[in-house]
Amino acid sequence: MRKIIGLIVSLLFISQFTFSQILTPVKWTFEISDIDDSSKEIVATASIDEHWKMYGTNLPEGGPISTVFIIEAITGASIEGDFLSSSQPKLYYDAMFQMELSSYEKKAVFTQRLKIIDKANFSVKGYVRYMACDATSCLPPTEASFSFGSEPSQTITMQHAIDTPFWEPVIDDLQLVGNGAVVQQQSYWIIFVFGFLGGLLALLTPCVWPMIPMTVSFFLKSSKNKNKAIKNALIYGFSIIIIYLGLGLLVTGIFGASSLNSLATSAIFNILFFILLIVFALSFFGLFEITLPSSWVNAMDKKVDTTTELVSIFFMAFTLVLVSFSCTGPIIGTLLVEAASTGSVVGPAVGMFGFALALAIPFAFFSLFPSYLQSMPRSGGWLNMVKVTLGFLELALALKFFSVADLAYGWGLLSRDLFIGIWIIIFIILGLYYLRVIRFPMDKDDKKITLPRIIFALVSFLFVVYLLPGMWGKQRASISAFTPPMSTQIWNKNKDHVQAMFEDYDIAMKYAQTVDKPVLIDFSGYGCVNCREMEATVFEDDAIKKMLKEDFIFVVLYVDDKKNLSEPMLVSENNATRTLRTQGDKWSYLQRLKFGANAQPYYVVLNAAGKPVAPSYAFNKDVKAFETYLKQAIKTYKNEK
Repeated sequence: MRKIIGLIVSLLFISQFTFSQILTPVKWTFEISDIDDSSKEIVATASIDEHWKMYGTNLPEGGPISTVFIIEAITGASIEGDFLSSSQPKLYYDAMFQMELSSYEKKAVFTQRLKIIDKANFSVKGYVRYMACDATSCLPPTEASFSFGSEPSQTITMQHAIDTPFWEPVIDDLQLVGNGAVVQQQSYWIIFVFGFLGGLLALLTPCVWPMIPMTVSFFLKSSKNKNKAIKNALIYGFSIIIIYLGLGLLVTGIFGASSLNSLATSAIFNILFFILLIVFALSFFGLFEITLPSSWVNAMDKKVDTTTELVSIFFMAFTLVLVSFSCTGPIIGTLLVEAASTGSVVGPAVGMFGFALALAIPFAFFSLFPSYLQSMPRSGGWLNMVKVTLGFLELALALKFFSVADLAYGWGLLSRDLFIGIWIIIFIILGLYYLRVIRFPMDKDDKKITLPRIIFALVSFLFVVYLLPGMWGKQRASISAFTPPMSTQIWNKNKDHVQAMFEDYDIAMKYAQTVDKPVLIDFSGYGCVNCREMEATVFEDDAIKKMLKEDFIFVVLYVDDKKNLSEPMLVSENNATRTLRTQGDKWSYLQRLKFGANAQPYYVVLNAAGKPVAPSYAFNKDVKAFETYLKQAIKTYKNEK
């Protein structure tokens, strides 16, 4: 059970799209040699960079991704046994996963024995899937392919696609036209604000609010003078910040931004997040409580009694963190998932700092001004109302993760209007709860509807009114980061939205050779929050829409599209071969190969020959800046003719 919990907690901190550095710490070489007349041996050698490690094979269930070899196709031979390691892995205990793990450093060699049946028709094709980490980050599961003998019929090479000039790399050309002039804007302030708001919400829960007067009163009574009480309370608040800040750093220290990023569109992980948030919501509704093991709390209590005063205060803060987990855990989990979506190593830490600061401020404030304790609202039913509200918000957010999986794999289960319709139902029920039409197990029988309840009900119903036009295709910028793209809208009375002319690069470039227009490529993602915000704000501007429709061949390429290619493609990248199996794999490879980037959103303007006529452009909600960018691209394109 602990292993499962460890895995769930680990996965909880995974999220979306913005890393820009391409790392390849593991280089593979594959060789095949004759053992005798009837046997061959495949030798796979992994060269691992200094300070990096690659996980071993056959790791316990519930742990990280094992190194695994897959034989996809074999003719004229049979497999004898499994890939065997001739290198000795390092064994160690991993505290996060609470299990024994193994990993390889510097070099790992694996062999696979084959029995030859028909030498003339012998061929074998497969790949290795592995995961590598260093002290600060982990890369997503990566594949390296191998093939020997005659090329298997079901595999083609990417060479057929790059025979045309528009597949050739233009990284140097981008530098010449000023690449880097427009960079992706990351606002840690937004992460901080969301973390701070999350902390305020956690503060108003039954697990935390009653602790404020109890804790402050304890410091005032146990200290010899007021100054010392204030000092102890400030140390207490600072300890809370240190604990939660450490949690944020721990998340990205274990996983790294790149691994959090790459797993964001996996159906398994997004469905897991969807289920977890549903569980969190049910917990807030009072059906059950999510608590940490009581032994942890008891251990902290013992530390309080057996340590010096300063250390004792720290462990008191740690005890608060553990005791309040049933209320704060879902909020923390949600915040970390969203903060990790920035792709930044420090994103979760910034979010946790904001969260902890909101929790710490009341303890310091009431210690400085203890007379205000008398004016604090008393614990009561309003705290349960806060929990239920958070439960409904968790339900609304859960839908986002299901939507990402649905879009990436092309299931077509959740259109934009259906998504908005479910949100409308959620917030109608929330409004009815405020009016006591609907009740939950922990609610009192009090039938009185207070003024705050009426105000909150009004806000909930007004939000429903705001959402309603979205059912008919009206853009709603404030929720665009959550909803599926406009292209999924079924019931759409507003046809004036920008639509991509093509979602296939090769077809678009062939079309560009027949018309006199530059090609604007939008590398996007179904799970890319910033992409949705650009579409809902910048692309809805009348001037922008006019240019995209009239002056450009507009192409959108989804790098997380999980639809299978008609045939797999074998490519060479970083001195290793890999197989592209999905549409997203192909467009992601194109972005890396041609432009040397892998961040989304990513915009670039090309001529019919596939050469850039403007620098690349990243996330920036400044409409005028994007308009200027497009106008300059058009001007440069016309001057080149």
